Amino acid sequence: MKITRLENVTAAPMALEGAKDVLKQVPLGKADGAPHYSFRVFTILPGGHTPYHDHPFEHMNYFIAGEGALVLEGGEERPVRAGDFVLIHPGERHRYRNTAASDLVMICAVPKEYE
Repeated sequence: MKITRLENVTAAPMALEGAKDVLKQVPLGKADGAPHYSFRVFTILPGGHTPYHDHPFEHMNYFIAGEGALVLEGGEERPVRAGDFVLIHPGERHRYRNTAASDLVMICAVPKEYE
């Protein structure tokens, strides 16, 4: 068992090409012995965005703070904000963009191998 607080987890810049002003934290994951899933937390700073990407598995997000947009391939945008849950199906190309003056913060659940 592990209990932690987000403020005790190191934040590092997102390493994927195409990311702009995104920080990543992993409060629970494979290093903790998680058997299947990891919880990652991404903080997208004002004006920042994740790169366009897709995965061969479902991808679940919960927004803790802020406002932004889920941007689909082709440019369609769907607004997201604190309290929203999002399910991305396997193969759906997407990215997130911060549209506000404050941080956009989300929990991202993925298989631990993708952490």
